[in-house]
Amino acid sequence: MSNEKYLNKYRIPSARLQGYDYGANGAYFVTICTQKKIPYFGEIISAAVETDNNPSLVNGDNNPSIVNGDNNPSLVNPPIAADLETDFHPSLRETAIGKIAYDCWVAIPDHFPFVALDEFVIMPDHIHGILFFNKPYQHDWMANTFGRQSQNLGSVLRGFKASVKRFANSNNIEFEWQSRYHDRIIRDENELNRIRLYIKNNPTIWLKDELNPH
Repeated sequence: MSNEKYLNKYRIPSARLQGYDYGANGAYFVTICTQKKIPYFGEIISAAVETDNNPSLVNGDNNPSIVNGDNNPSLVNPPIAADLETDFHPSLRETAIGKIAYDCWVAIPDHFPFVALDEFVIMPDHIHGILFFNKPYQHDWMANTFGRQSQNLGSVLRGFKASVKRFANSNNIEFEWQSRYHDRIIRDENELNRIRLYIKNNPTIWLKDELNPH
């Protein structure tokens, strides 16, 4: 979608305003960390996925090379290593808390129907995510009234953090959140796409940093 359509739909101001209402419609990039950056959620591992690049074994129903298999060397001799391409897809090997953090994050719209989830990732000691607020009765930002905050960014994240902590307490699992969180108002589609890419690449960046510590 174009920047114009993006701004017309979500009415995101061009600069962060003093007294901005964090319950206003828009896109928010948030980062939530564990206390002291302890890797409660798991560890990043690199899973190798092998893909066969031998065209003689692709689209078998229409490929004449696999007809008359008894006389076809492509079925007698399996693909050698050179025919296989290995891709590495770093991902989180979750702990019980990591799994609950994932489940609670995807359940946010069940508790806050005006929230739509976008790209997110659970990392060993933090979570990155994009949240869209889309309240049909609200068409523009409003000054923060400092009243009861039940439908703003803070209340959404407090509810999420409380759910994860409650599971930890009820199952005698050691776990603590960092008291604060980081947020950024996403101002246009270009910024949105850059942040999406950053979130998507976070496991790869993490793994490279582990293999090549500074």
